[in-house]
Amino acid sequence: MLNAISNRSDYPCLLENNYLNQASLGLIGEAAVSKMHEFLDKTARHGNLKMSDEEEASFAVPLRKNASKLLNCPIENLAIVSSASEILSQLPHLFSVKRGSTILVISTDFPAITRPWIAYCQKTDCKLKFIDEHADENLTEKIVKNIDIETAAVCVSYVQFSTGTQLDIKRIRQVASEFGARLVVDVTQAAGAVPISANDWQADILVCSGYKWLGGHGGVALAVISSELLKKVPPSPGWFGGDNPFDMTATLLPLSKTAKKYTQATMSYISIIGLTASISELLEIGPQKIFSHSQKMSSLLRDGLAKSQWTTHRPSQDDSASSHIITLVNESVDISQTIQDLKEQKVFCGVRNDRLRISLAHYNDESDLNALLSVLR
Repeated sequence: MLNAISNRSDYPCLLENNYLNQASLGLIGEAAVSKMHEFLDKTARHGNLKMSDEEEASFAVPLRKNASKLLNCPIENLAIVSSASEILSQLPHLFSVKRGSTILVISTDFPAITRPWIAYCQKTDCKLKFIDEHADENLTEKIVKNIDIETAAVCVSYVQFSTGTQLDIKRIRQVASEFGARLVVDVTQAAGAVPISANDWQADILVCSGYKWLGGHGGVALAVISSELLKKVPPSPGWFGGDNPFDMTATLLPLSKTAKKYTQATMSYISIIGLTASISELLEIGPQKIFSHSQKMSSLLRDGLAKSQWTTHRPSQDDSASSHIITLVNESVDISQTIQDLKEQKVFCGVRNDRLRISLAHYNDESDLNALLSVLR
């Protein structure tokens, strides 16, 4: 029996349900929930009686410390923002994109990455080039082959949300650098599930939502900004972006020299509290241990499906097949009916692009897989 590597009792819904959908709205553990309740009851509801301006200005410091450890980046390059989309939407205006340049994106990537560039290219003479993913092709190499002298930026998710395909970011960074192209990496479907090292990748921007695999709640996200880009003024600066945000001189723009300049305004403090606690738990468990657990779970799942009509989007021997997001295809079934059958058996997973998407998290154990397989076989 393969056991969970975290305490399943910290997730009360697991008493009656088999949850395999962390890639969508992820479960939030007891440690984060308790901290959020405590903050709401003891601090937030009392306004400035329990929180001074000075305390508010430094409120995100614990999260910034934890997140910089998890993402392996300098703390001064770590920004706390309200959503990954907030940063992604500013990038077309932050990058100095020359006329006639090309932006490379993946046609089935998460829309928050592509849509700001679609809007930007509609107003300028820049071009957007969509790279299609096919299961029999190496997506990393396909991207690399399309980088050339006209490429201004490559904007991709490390792990594709609808297929689980994982890119070789170091390889893309190497080729992009040869042509002077910017690199944007969204790790929302990876951070908290696999080890991440922003220092090794040297992306221009790395973004991550605070929920899903990080175990937090909506309303807060992370971004790692390169030291070069930190020299620029954010396209959408807010009042909170200074070292002392309560210096409210309206005629000046006193921005921090660190990534704090990207924090625009008052945020969901309760979500910051929760994410600080959930990342602490992830660090305590260990990203490598979490990754190893999903590998073992993935292997059991693939073995269990060996004699069924279900096939994985990418075979297990494919290096670009992630172990924590497994997408399944069966041409002979109605996928919507399969989801309904699973729900009736208290098994919850997702559907993306007509594929059954299975999320394998640290709280999952072999009983979750057995419940899933009992319906799919």
